[in-house]
Amino acid sequence: MTAAVVLGAVAGLGLFLFIYGLVPQRRTLTRRIAEFDLASAVRTSVRRPGAGRESAFSRRLGAGIVRFCAEQGWQFPSLRGDLRLTSRSLENFLATKVLLALFGLLFAPLLTALAAIAGIRVPFAAPVWVGLLFAAVFFFLPDLELRGKVGRMRRDFRHAIGSFLDLVAMNLSGGRGVPEALMAASEIGTGWAFGRIREALANARMTGLTPWQALGALGEEIQVDELRDLASALGLVADDGAKVRESLTSRAASLRRRELADLQGQAGERSQSMLVAQMVLCLAFLIFLIYPAIQTLIGV
Repeated sequence: MTAAVVLGAVAGLGLFLFIYGLVPQRRTLTRRIAEFDLASAVRTSVRRPGAGRESAFSRRLGAGIVRFCAEQGWQFPSLRGDLRLTSRSLENFLATKVLLALFGLLFAPLLTALAAIAGIRVPFAAPVWVGLLFAAVFFFLPDLELRGKVGRMRRDFRHAIGSFLDLVAMNLSGGRGVPEALMAASEIGTGWAFGRIREALANARMTGLTPWQALGALGEEIQVDELRDLASALGLVADDGAKVRESLTSRAASLRRRELADLQGQAGERSQSMLVAQMVLCLAFLIFLIYPAIQTLIGV
């Protein structure tokens, strides 16, 4: 009965998709706007550092998924900010999620087929539910990976901002103006965070924006509140060098205190994890010691 229901549902779905593909679709205004946004995103994605590592199939699949999401009005602003921070396209990310979910959906039937070849009988409904479970788990694996990577990158960026503020304050003490001090400090530092700051300041010089406006736009793009607060503070006191130095020095000290508190919290969490692991190990060793005696008592 279950096999008939599943086969009927699959056949009905295939018939519906076949008829749906034959019916001509109207190109609505929302679809046209989504296609225009997708074309502009593809043009800009050619210049991304990670664009060369994406296959043509993933780009095409991801473009179709992004077009569908745009037609539905799904923008994913937080996800787009995380992907911009990691220099990864939304098309590749969504294509990876869909392909992993498809792999998880087919993984359980594949195991069932191997078990059938080996002579092990498995209920028909078991691989269906297990495949759906695997598909859900695999679908959210890229989100977990992205969240962990973005968290580490934002933490590194905040650490770089503290060093950047100290360098800017030192350049201001040497008699430089705020724009020159910002550019000189960005050129001193190394690493990807200083590279993003240096690129933002260089683009601001070419486009006519002020350096603090460029830093604010960068903070908005990668969703780092400390950089946006720095841009706001520089916009308020940019004409007074002494106030700028004092503000930057106090902000650098505040960032270092916050980073130290975060490191202490992480150290405490790891200590608790090690304590739990030691307790589990001691419990397992205790069970290993008393198991022969319990087995003897049960045998008697």
